[in-house]
Amino acid sequence: MLIQWYPGHMHKAGKEIKEILPQVDLIIEILDARIPFSSQNPMLTTLRGDKPCIKVLSKSDLADPEITQQWQTYLEQEQGVKTLALTTEQPEKMRQLPDLCHKMLPNKASSDKPIHTLIMGIPNVGKSTLINTLAGRIIAKTGNEPAITKTQQRIDIGHGIILLDTPGMLWPNVENKNSGYRLATTGAIKDTAISHENVAFFAAEYLLQHYPNLLQIRFQLDQLPEGEQPLMEAIGKKRGCLRSGGHIEMDKVSKILLSELRAGTIGRISLETPAMMEQELAELVVIREQKEAKKKARKQKWKGSN
Repeated sequence: MLIQWYPGHMHKAGKEIKEILPQVDLIIEILDARIPFSSQNPMLTTLRGDKPCIKVLSKSDLADPEITQQWQTYLEQEQGVKTLALTTEQPEKMRQLPDLCHKMLPNKASSDKPIHTLIMGIPNVGKSTLINTLAGRIIAKTGNEPAITKTQQRIDIGHGIILLDTPGMLWPNVENKNSGYRLATTGAIKDTAISHENVAFFAAEYLLQHYPNLLQIRFQLDQLPEGEQPLMEAIGKKRGCLRSGGHIEMDKVSKILLSELRAGTIGRISLETPAMMEQELAELVVIREQKEAKKKARKQKWKGSN
C-alpha cells in the first residue's frame, strides 16, 4: 500500500517551516510512542541541521513501555536530541517540557530574549492537547480527527518560551510501505483515504506475531486462529458481525479491531521497534538501488534504439 495523502495546507506548511527555521532556537517534534520512526517527518532531519531537538513520545500510555524505553535510548544516540515520553493523562509531566527547553539552551535561557521553539508533528498525535496544557488555556483545537490545525500559530506559553505551531504534516510519499500501514493503523491518516480491511489485516497479522495473548484475552478466544483471515472471522463471530447466510461482515470487523487498537482497549501495543526499523531501512536501500539500476537500464536501452 503506497500512501499519498498530502492536502494543500500541508504543502503550504512545509514551505512555511523552511522560511521560519532561521528564527527558531529549538525544535519540538511530537511522535506517536507506538510508531516513533514511522511518525517522524523525514523532511525534518534534513531541515533542522544542528538545531537541538526534543522528541516527545506522545500517547505513551497506549504503547508497550519496554519498547518505548528502547526507542528513547535509540533516539537519544543522535547529537542534540533528547526525548520525553508523555501522555495526555499526565499534565504535570507535560509541564516538564519548558524546563527541558531551558536545559538544552543554557546560554539562551540566561538572556532576556525568549526561546523560540517550533512544535510539529503528524496529524492526530496529541500536539494540540500538549499546547493547551502548556499554555494553561484552550488555544489549539483538539479532536481525534487528523488534520484539524490548518494555520501557523505563535503562542507565548510563559517561562520565556514562544511556541510556533504548525499544521499536522504528513509528507508527499510514505516510501516504506510498512510505515504507511502503521500510520493508517494508528489513525494518522483519514479513514476516508484508506481501505479499512487492508489496514486491519496488516494489524491482525502483526498482533498475532507480537501480542497473541492480548488478542486472545480481549476477544475471548478459546484458541487463537493461525493467520489474519481466520482471526478476523473469529472476532466477527464473537462480536456478531454476521450477514445473512452466516457470512462475516469484514468491514465491520475491521473497524472494531482498529478502533479498539487505537483506543488501547486491546492493551499497550507498539507497532515497531528500533531493530525492526534498522532492518526495514536496509531493505529500503536495496529496493532503491534496484529501482535506480532498472532506470539506468531503460535509459541505455532507449539510447541504443535511437
